[in-house]
Amino acid sequence: MSDAQLPEEARPPRAGEELDAGAVAAFLAGALPGFSGPVEISQFPGGASNLTYLLRTGGREWVLRRPPFGTKARSAHDMGREYRILSRIQAVFPYAPRTLLFCADRDVIGDEFYLMERLQGRILRRELPDDMLLAPDDAAALCRNLVDVQAELHAVDYEAAGLGEMGHPEGYVARQVSGWSQRYRAARTDDVPDNEALMQWLEAHQPKDSGRAALIHNDYKFDNVVLQPTKVGWRIRGVLDWEMATLGDPFMDLGASLAYWVQADDPAPLQQIRMLPTHLPGMLSRAQVVEYYCERAGLAPARFDFYYVYGLFRLAVIVQQIYYRFVLGQTKNPRFAPFGQFCTVLSRTAEAVAGGKTAF
Repeated sequence: MSDAQLPEEARPPRAGEELDAGAVAAFLAGALPGFSGPVEISQFPGGASNLTYLLRTGGREWVLRRPPFGTKARSAHDMGREYRILSRIQAVFPYAPRTLLFCADRDVIGDEFYLMERLQGRILRRELPDDMLLAPDDAAALCRNLVDVQAELHAVDYEAAGLGEMGHPEGYVARQVSGWSQRYRAARTDDVPDNEALMQWLEAHQPKDSGRAALIHNDYKFDNVVLQPTKVGWRIRGVLDWEMATLGDPFMDLGASLAYWVQADDPAPLQQIRMLPTHLPGMLSRAQVVEYYCERAGLAPARFDFYYVYGLFRLAVIVQQIYYRFVLGQTKNPRFAPFGQFCTVLSRTAEAVAGGKTAF
């Protein structure tokens, strides 16, 4: 497994998403002890919201996070909030990257940003890297490790960590159903479903809050964790992308995670938009993930259909919001051109589960 420690590939910044290396170096020279430029800047290819860059100078490396270019909803890309969450949770959650500094001066690179440590390791995308083997038993163990870390996050004493003001867990389910419905209507284009019946179903079938407020990640999945090899196989070293973390219902967090979980027996449309290697032999099914989570966390809902439908609809809204920015020309990243189709597939899948035509 020696190749496993190869870093996630960073590439030249995408057109329109370049940073001024001189301005970054000048700022860091006065803000980061021991820094001396110049700095080389590349960009990580993953992610569809906040942007992540690799900074190199001499033998040192850092990661810079900033909002997407052209965004109007700054509240959805609050770098200061993301920085505070990471800064406070790293003392009680060992998988949080260490933060280094926050810059509120938008004149430096055009928006706020923060700097954090670089975690070396592997990040899984749609397909396994050619040099990475994952036997069925190892795949199952990695799935359980993924759930273990999520359950560990949900068990964090967020008040003791100084995160009690990061959200309002009471009424979380109702706010999410209403909020994502409003966001979908605002971002809808003519080539995607109106989803009115689906939104009405979510409104009518929402359960009461689980009664257990938790710190939730809200985008927890394989390509937001960094893996490293151990004597017992691949295990999680760190958890990335905390922009949507808040206080809320842990089942809603798990439902959001499962929206990305395309298993081997799912129909062709879902397989075509699969983003992660959750279809591989040995990977747990969605039902097995829920069963293991409930065993690990000591919680169990009466039914999980609602949370999975919510996760699918929420993901449909997220990709539609990105597609909407693409249609308006606010981002020119060609990766986003098919996101309207992704939204349609996710919406139709959610409708099928809600209507009892597809089992969870």
